[in-house]
Amino acid sequence: MGMILGKITVETPKYQVIHAAAEYEIRQYPPAVIAEVTYHPTQFKGNKDGGFTLLANYIGALGNPQNAKPEKIAMTAPVITREEIAMTAPVVTKGGGGEEKAVTMQFILPSKYARAEDAPKPVDERVKIKEEGERKYGVVKFSGTATDKVVEEKVEMLKKCLERDGYKIIGEFELGRYNPPWTLPPLKTNEVMIPVE
Repeated sequence: MGMILGKITVETPKYQVIHAAAEYEIRQYPPAVIAEVTYHPTQFKGNKDGGFTLLANYIGALGNPQNAKPEKIAMTAPVITREEIAMTAPVVTKGGGGEEKAVTMQFILPSKYARAEDAPKPVDERVKIKEEGERKYGVVKFSGTATDKVVEEKVEMLKKCLERDGYKIIGEFELGRYNPPWTLPPLKTNEVMIPVE
C-alpha cells in the first residue's frame, strides 16, 4: 500500500545541500557504484524505459539474480535515466532535439558496495558496473508523472535559474524517478538533475 501512496522505503543516495534557493538546490553527492545499461528504445519496441528489466534482472528484483554470485541486491531509488544523441554508442534522461537518442538507465547500488569490484559481476554483458566519483548537481524536485513535456519544462526552468545564479553547467540533465509506475501520480517523487561545476 505504501508504494501506491508514494512512500519511499528503499535506500536513497546521501547528499549535502550546498545551496538552497526557492526553485532548486545545489547538492554534493559522494562517490557511488552504479549498474547501468545503454540502449536504443527500438530494442524494446520503442519503450524508453526498456532497460529497466535488464537492471532489475541483474539485482534479482524480478526473480533469480542475473549476476555471477548469484546475489540478490536491494533496490534503491531513484532510477536515473539520460538520453543521448546516438552516434552508434551509448543514460538518468538527457534532452535534445528530434534526433535518434540512446538511453542510459542507472541503478545506484546500495552503499555497502564501495567499489565496482565489490558488486557481483552481471551475467548480461549489456549491464555495466562502474564507479562514479563525487559530483555536484543543480536539482529540482517535482511530483506527478515525469512526461517528456513536464521534464522539458523543469529542465529549462532549472537551466535558467542556474545560469542566473552563476553556476556553470557541465553536462546534460538526468531524470531521477523514485517510485514504481503504479504509484498514484500526484504522490510520485521525481528530480531533474543538471551537473554543475
